[in-house]
Amino acid sequence: MAQEAPPTLFEADAALRASEPLAARMRPRALEEFVGQAAILGLGKILRRMIERDELRSAIFFGPPGSGKSTLAALVARRTRGHFQTFSAVTSGVADVRKAIEAARARRKGGSPGQRTILFVDEIHRFNRAQQDAFLPHVEDGSIVLIGATTENPFFALNGPLLSRSRLFRFEPLADEDIHHLIRRAVEDRERGIGELAVTLEPEAERHLVESAAGDARFALNALEWAAVAAEPGADGRRVVRRSLAEEAVQRRILGYDREGDSHYDAVSAFIKSMRGSDPDAAVYWMARMIQAGEDPRFIARRMVIHAAEDVGMADPQALVVATAAAQSVELVGLPEAQIPMPQAAIYIATAPKSNAVVTALHRANADVRSRRPANVPPHLRDTSHPGAKRLGHGQGYLYPHDYPGGHVKQEYLPEGATSGPYYEPTEHGYEARVRERLKRWKETGPE
Repeated sequence: MAQEAPPTLFEADAALRASEPLAARMRPRALEEFVGQAAILGLGKILRRMIERDELRSAIFFGPPGSGKSTLAALVARRTRGHFQTFSAVTSGVADVRKAIEAARARRKGGSPGQRTILFVDEIHRFNRAQQDAFLPHVEDGSIVLIGATTENPFFALNGPLLSRSRLFRFEPLADEDIHHLIRRAVEDRERGIGELAVTLEPEAERHLVESAAGDARFALNALEWAAVAAEPGADGRRVVRRSLAEEAVQRRILGYDREGDSHYDAVSAFIKSMRGSDPDAAVYWMARMIQAGEDPRFIARRMVIHAAEDVGMADPQALVVATAAAQSVELVGLPEAQIPMPQAAIYIATAPKSNAVVTALHRANADVRSRRPANVPPHLRDTSHPGAKRLGHGQGYLYPHDYPGGHVKQEYLPEGATSGPYYEPTEHGYEARVRERLKRWKETGPE
């Protein structure tokens, strides 16, 4: 019985490529195929020019998953005449880095004088501060060109000295039209894509894939592959991917949220600014976005309590009551039921009149307490509860407000020289306008 011939090298490579996920197979092989990031990689941009000339210096690629960081690093590897080495901070340690650096130094001095070594470190934020320090002297003396990729804000996740020695490039989520382009290219490509499957992608299915990907090319392509492989070939051999199949392949929309990363702070910032900007729809949207992404509802509730006092304040004192009640409901009933009182509070705060006079008063008072000498409590305001108070003159001259019409009488409550000026200056917004008028009347004419 004749034995089968072993696969040729070309057949083995083809089989290996076929076993890769679609996103890996469709990675561009040239800069001209790269999609998106025109702001940093468009024609004439400094990053593109340096890659084309093989003159890239140490850089940090910062951006969300699927935005092209690793893909661009692979293109650098294709174009450079230097030695390109890839590390993953998840699986590599400092010992591996030191070994690579020693090889790079030997490469420069040995058989290939002047040959550069480019180290690409994926997930570089996974290295701790001490591990990151291992790169510093070698980046400084030019032994290596470091390219680090991270999804975390580098100003929090990376050492300052390492950042100062690298150029930071921010990658944005791909635009919808970019994802559309990548999906269509994969459907048509018979060599690396799914062209051999003869896929017909219905417009609604394509739209769902694009919207669900939220700018993540890898997610979009891999979901497309799942849907295409699952589609049953028709009598003509074509596979029709309808929206229902695309939804099944996607399962759940990507929210791109990290409770300890940038997305956490950006989302809550948008939530607070929406309430401050009196947009109830936006406030409820960002709240829903955070809750669905798994944010701690107690954190959201705390932010509403703070915001009610900071940005609504005396313009509507009831806002703080409503926010506090929502925070209590989170503790009392938890999710999912607390999702009802929480947006009620957010809507109340967003639609309330706004004033930051309370927090401004606090800042002014704090500044005076820090910068001025401590002043003694005036004698008429001192405690009179102990037996010797009268002999010490405590309380002498104090005017009891309830003995006067309207429960108000003019007297000095601040020590002399303690303040640089008025702290609380009420606005004319909402209830605070009434407070403003009352204070003005007390100052000018005495009690009501």
